[in-house]
Amino acid sequence: MKAIRILDLKHNEDIVEEFRKIGVHPQGIKIMSPKTQSVIIRIDDIPAVCANVLKQEMLGLGGDVAVSLRAISGGEERTSCILIGCWKHYRELISKLRFQPWGLDTLACEIKEVIKDYTRKRIEISWNGHRLNFGLRTFIMGILNVTPDSFSDGGKYLHIDRAVARAEEMVKEGADIIDVGGESTRPGAKPVAVDEELSRVIPVITAIRKRLKVLISIDTQKAEVARQAIEAGADIINDVSALRADSEMVRVVKRFNVPVILMHMKGRPRTMQRNPHYNDVISEIYHFLKERINWAKKHGIDENKIIIDPGIGFGKALDHNLEIIRRLREFRSLGRPILIGTSRKSFIGMILNLPPQERLNGTLASCALAITNGADILRVHDVREVKQLAKVMDKLVR
Repeated sequence: MKAIRILDLKHNEDIVEEFRKIGVHPQGIKIMSPKTQSVIIRIDDIPAVCANVLKQEMLGLGGDVAVSLRAISGGEERTSCILIGCWKHYRELISKLRFQPWGLDTLACEIKEVIKDYTRKRIEISWNGHRLNFGLRTFIMGILNVTPDSFSDGGKYLHIDRAVARAEEMVKEGADIIDVGGESTRPGAKPVAVDEELSRVIPVITAIRKRLKVLISIDTQKAEVARQAIEAGADIINDVSALRADSEMVRVVKRFNVPVILMHMKGRPRTMQRNPHYNDVISEIYHFLKERINWAKKHGIDENKIIIDPGIGFGKALDHNLEIIRRLREFRSLGRPILIGTSRKSFIGMILNLPPQERLNGTLASCALAITNGADILRVHDVREVKQLAKVMDKLVR
């Protein structure tokens, strides 16, 4: 029976399999599969002359480049442009640019590196006898707030016994990492003194380390808290300020050579949700994270130990958060594992008109799309439910 349908194939493996099903020769598969996937690449802040050369080259290869009218007419010296093509076009473009002036040879290498990072399926972080292999499955980070004022579970785990019991429960439910925090970063939260934060987190981390082999991350912006937490048994530093709040934090990361999570936050927790505005939310977050990675590398931090977090709910309105989740895969161009924390957050409450404790279904929906779009670590309250979701999603999309 004759039948015509449009194939919805997002992964190269699926494309290759469809070719095999109809009997395409292996060499033909090798030639044609790179032609099947349209890829859009944005380049910011390049000379207008380079953008125009890119357009002419891509047109000659069968692709195209979107360039502003002012750049084409000579009205601006630097511009952004958007390249449109398939993998085959980019391979040929990179080859041709190596013989061009105006720094296009360097740009060719940068495009090649971004493509390599974006298409990388496996990333490994190894340190101090630990190893995380990203790409094979989704990792679950269980939230353990030992604070009186966190938005969802403030005050529940202030006592050591209750905090350790909750950590044990989350490990049984499937948590790979326990994220211990002693200072709330909810919108409007007030800063906590170093001594107070230490009194909250160090006894808990010490007790968890004695009882459990699970990885522990310390959620702090303070270098002294991070230092004592690592010495007490923590394995990862989760800094929502991306090493900006405390100038000594970079030295702590270097000294202990542990992974560090760099998160985007617009403003400070106390004021970040007061009408946050972006001209281009994805570009701003991307540029920020790229700058932070480069800054960390320049100051001696091993790039291979950096994890990035776009900062859902940290200086973002509802539409900003939704766009980040929908376009999360773009951050894979930075070449680092991606952590995302949507759990019970206010954007879900805005959609469902429900309080934090009733936002499980919304959390699961956002986590499912985040995994589909490239998330490596999910930071969550509801470990058991998200772990089950992640197992199914990993079978579907990895």
